[in-house]
Amino acid sequence: MSEAETPDDETTGALLFGEWSVDDIEYDDPSTERYVTVTPIAHTMGRHAAKQFQKSEISIVERLINRLMQTDENTGDKQKTMRITREAFEVVHERTGENPVQVLVRAVENSAPREETVRLKYGGISVPKAVDIAPQRRVDLALMFIAQGVYNDSFKSPVDAEDALARQLMGAANNDVGTYAVNQKEEKERVAAAAR
Repeated sequence: MSEAETPDDETTGALLFGEWSVDDIEYDDPSTERYVTVTPIAHTMGRHAAKQFQKSEISIVERLINRLMQTDENTGDKQKTMRITREAFEVVHERTGENPVQVLVRAVENSAPREETVRLKYGGISVPKAVDIAPQRRVDLALMFIAQGVYNDSFKSPVDAEDALARQLMGAANNDVGTYAVNQKEEKERVAAAAR
């Protein structure tokens, strides 16, 4: 058998954490599709830091890991946060039977708000005004809401961070309003609707 006819030609693609395929990921939201990059690399070692808008070229999994590190306990502890994320993905796969990368993409799409408010000053009065959110900011806010939900669920509680992350991802993927990320999105959109 020649080299070109190896039996595992279909499985030569790299896998995230060595077990999750990043091929065939479906996107339901065309506006955020460009900013939700899925690659099998979970640690680029800061190569994106050269330019401001290159963060959208990083894997969404690494962006989630970076967002989870922005707490007092986990600051700069990327290996620990990567382990938490890997174990959370295993929990998601056990409970749903789906590819956890697909669950993460759906969770980001479902928890990304479409509108928010800004303050406009007219004379001495500041008035709230509803504005549409740019797609990149929508993805940033979704990741922030998911990370805050994980922190709220696991800080000073018996719930492990892995289990809290798995619950946040599954709840947001199912558009469950009881999930912190979806709840925050709904709240932001409700305030914006009132300011129209």
